[in-house]
Amino acid sequence: MSVPIAGLIDGEVGTDVRTEKHKTDSELTDTSVPHHVNRTALLHDPSIKFEEYLYYAEITRKEEHAANELYVASRGPTTFQSLIKDRFRKGHVQPLPPPTTSGDAAVREKSGSPTGSDGDANPGTVTSVTPAEWKQASRAMRTAGWGGVFYLITTDILGPFSAPWAFAQMGYGPGIALYTVFGIMSYYSGWIIYKTFLGLDSDRYPLKGYGDLYFRTFGSLARHLVNFALGIQLMLFVSVLILANGMAISQISQGPDGNAGICFVACMIIFMAAGFILGQIRTLQRFSWIANIAVWLNLLIIFFTMGVAANSLPNFKATMASFGEAFAPGPILTFAGTPPAGLASGGSGFIGSLNGLNQAVYSYGGCMVFAAFLAEMRHPHDFWKSLLIAEAFIYCVYLFFGIFVYSYQGQYTFNPAHQGLSIYGWQTAGNIILLVSSSIAASLYGNIGLKVLYIDVLQEVFNFPPLTATRGKYLWAGLVPIYWAIAFVVGAAIPLLSSISGFIGAMFILSFTYTLPALLAMGYWIKKDAMVPEQERFDPSTGTYNYVDGGWKRFARGYMAKPWFNTWNVIYLLGGLATTALGMYSSIESILQAFAGGSKATSFGCASPV
Repeated sequence: MSVPIAGLIDGEVGTDVRTEKHKTDSELTDTSVPHHVNRTALLHDPSIKFEEYLYYAEITRKEEHAANELYVASRGPTTFQSLIKDRFRKGHVQPLPPPTTSGDAAVREKSGSPTGSDGDANPGTVTSVTPAEWKQASRAMRTAGWGGVFYLITTDILGPFSAPWAFAQMGYGPGIALYTVFGIMSYYSGWIIYKTFLGLDSDRYPLKGYGDLYFRTFGSLARHLVNFALGIQLMLFVSVLILANGMAISQISQGPDGNAGICFVACMIIFMAAGFILGQIRTLQRFSWIANIAVWLNLLIIFFTMGVAANSLPNFKATMASFGEAFAPGPILTFAGTPPAGLASGGSGFIGSLNGLNQAVYSYGGCMVFAAFLAEMRHPHDFWKSLLIAEAFIYCVYLFFGIFVYSYQGQYTFNPAHQGLSIYGWQTAGNIILLVSSSIAASLYGNIGLKVLYIDVLQEVFNFPPLTATRGKYLWAGLVPIYWAIAFVVGAAIPLLSSISGFIGAMFILSFTYTLPALLAMGYWIKKDAMVPEQERFDPSTGTYNYVDGGWKRFARGYMAKPWFNTWNVIYLLGGLATTALGMYSSIESILQAFAGGSKATSFGCASPV
């Protein structure tokens, strides 16, 4: 994904002249100013300069630090009882002052409706908001502590069911090495998100999501491209979940005697139909506790999968159905290095290792939602604690679970791991639990993915009504089946879980987790270090910034301020692009090999891959 170099070196000699919608706080709340000025619209106003975001972010960070010291002092010493209470309380939200209203806006507020007679939001008239009210509103949702965010990061990233299969493709040594390297790089990417958020987010211009970081660094085009790709990635996540749960339903329907069971494509249609219903939920407010339950259900699957794998044979029926007769019953083999040709179900030699690498990449994906977590933290400076502990915990789980199951099942290790168990009762238990947890995950991914595409593409580009409007609600209800149907088509066309998840990992997750953060680091620090504090400054009274130069001269000054750091990020960026290309190549090759006769499953067919 390319971004014009102008995004890195914007800045013209002279003064940035502001328009009416960029007026100062005092001007915005002056009663002489028309009330059509909407402060929320400023969050994505392309004429606001990078340096202005930095200016207000520095002020906000100082105020947050002072507020956090008061909070810590008032909370008292940390005890086990206080930790339990803190885990279950809703947060410390200070009461908001009543908004100042005028004219018909006040009438609508009293009636409880922010919309016009047809139910659509009226952007022509909004309430007037004072700086204090805006700041209070910006901080109202910032209640999460670093302990709670650790849990969210773990919930977001932890997905160990493919780790044993990844080790089966790479062997012990390369598997440990790659999970370690990608774990460290995942932390580094999270650190980039953390530092750029602190530098660009403020009470005046609160930063809401991953795409906003690229908007404030590179401009509107970058935000649209990132958000569009994010929406597509989340839709493909739903495809993987439809495929995985179709496999679960198929395995359950076969019974203990291994009958044919329900037609496989019908199994996927059953889960897709459930998505039509679950997808009608437009708000995530009531999902938090259900999502917490899903984490514990996944841990339960991990525990009994290890116990059963250690005391029973692998599921030879599933390996033969997915990978061919080469994985018929035989001696279980494990390898310190890359498995020999014919003993890796993901492909021979380099191809198999790359497919295993794709699963490692897929396992660490998740930093695209870190900005949303930071946006809800009371003290975002503490995010590094959440990130470090979560990444260390996730790394340990991946290594332990992956090595354990691979040691007992060898080349017959299956993805997902619990479907590689040969005892039907435990298969069924894992599949039923997976159906519950995956339904929750699919609903979340589908909800967020469709919202990203709706708001950033349909609403902004094609002028669709907002989701709060009556017409927006009807459109949402109609778009949900279309979204899930497209996800189903992808999953049914390529019924190979490891290959399709590896392709998504290479094309999207690797880009979002490694490549794009490197690009963000380059843009952010080059632009920041190109500033000349002795000669340039932002004037909040006029909303202007005086640049002393621009173009390549400014870019070179910013780059050479931290030459080794910026060069490392260039290497990191190129390494991410190269790994993306190799990962996509290996996934496509394994798909072609499987359809050439290695797998019983066919596009939109009845034969089950398990």
